[in-house]
Amino acid sequence: MREKRRYAIVIEGGEPGSNYSAFVPDLPGCMTTGRTVEEIKRNMVEAIELHLFGLHRDGDAIPQPSAISDYVEVLDDPGVWREGVIVSE
Repeated sequence: MREKRRYAIVIEGGEPGSNYSAFVPDLPGCMTTGRTVEEIKRNMVEAIELHLFGLHRDGDAIPQPSAISDYVEVLDDPGVWREGVIVSE
């Protein structure tokens, strides 16, 4: 049975009238575009598989997934930053 790897992807864009783009932090140069998030995900699977195939064919090591994805929350109205303190205007 083939080993499965789970790579983090970053999806950017989606502004009206433009495509999304995506890349894989653990695989420099592995990227794709698409009209929707669903299309990006499908395209990214193909791009990752092709990228890994190329690495294998060239005798290069296959990077283990190591990127961590998460979110942080910030203030919607950050005010003014002064010496490490956010001060309302």
